[in-house]
Amino acid sequence: MAAVDLNTVRSTIEARLATELASSPAIPVVFNNMTFDSTAEDTFVQCVTSFGSGEYLGTGINKVVGLVLINIFTEEGLGAGSNFTIGKRIRDLYNRVVVSDVFFDSPVGPEVLTSSPEGKFQTQIRITFEISEEL
Repeated sequence: MAAVDLNTVRSTIEARLATELASSPAIPVVFNNMTFDSTAEDTFVQCVTSFGSGEYLGTGINKVVGLVLINIFTEEGLGAGSNFTIGKRIRDLYNRVVVSDVFFDSPVGPEVLTSSPEGKFQTQIRITFEISEEL
């Protein structure tokens, strides 16, 4: 084990989501490093991965924690059903699993947000994760 490459962790998280939403039915996924016109799509998912502080465990191991914030957008006026169906797919991907040494906690949500972009209905899922690195 060595120092964690945060881009590798981010890539692991994003690839898992992009693969799941590529079919049955396909849903566009937007990440922080890409441009996107939200008015061109009725339904899409936005994924934001961020890293928090680390915790030294005293044995040469550092625990790095992070948060995956997933926003699900659908056409306004259709209700929450579509968002909750997409949300279940996403929750199943990350619910208390380990992927490439990234430990995911239980997801929170999907929760309905009241301040959605104009013309969109929005729900949000939050997933905390951790990974250990040897210092």
